[in-house]
Amino acid sequence: MEFKDFIDLAKVRQSCRSYNPDREVEVEKLEACLESMKLAPSACNAQPYFYYLVHGDEAKNIRDHLQLGTMNSFAKDVNAFAIVTEENYNLTAKIGSSVKDQDYKSIDIGISAAYFTAEATTLGLSTCIMGWFDEDKLKKYLGTRSRIRLVIAIGYAKDDKIRDKKRKSSDAIYKIISEDK
Repeated sequence: MEFKDFIDLAKVRQSCRSYNPDREVEVEKLEACLESMKLAPSACNAQPYFYYLVHGDEAKNIRDHLQLGTMNSFAKDVNAFAIVTEENYNLTAKIGSSVKDQDYKSIDIGISAAYFTAEATTLGLSTCIMGWFDEDKLKKYLGTRSRIRLVIAIGYAKDDKIRDKKRKSSDAIYKIISEDK
């Protein structure tokens, strides 16, 4: 897909919950998403995250750790996942986070996920960022002790319908303050 402006991309990027289980995601597209994620800004360029990409037959090992009751039931049809772990800051970001009492790691992880999913959308892929999963089982599968913060489902949607986005009113989420007002 080509987008003239970022706003056009933002209008079509949505959380997909209906995937085509028969259509595999091309490795080249997954790698492009990872390359875009690497370009995301982070506090002091610390990049306090690590992405595990699980696709193809291996994705079946992830699905069971996401379907807790009816939550994430759509994951049964997903054949690629990015699992995002929280990693350590560099020294500068660690000091800044402590001095300013800010959790830059969560912010940085969110920005990286936004870059990843935006790139996926430009490539015709659909994604869903999930925070509901069995962290202990995922850690064991991946062989990591790091905190798992997000799982991103990646695939092709069963249909290309863009849902109406329900958002708060502008007044409820921002205010412009300038000399002109």
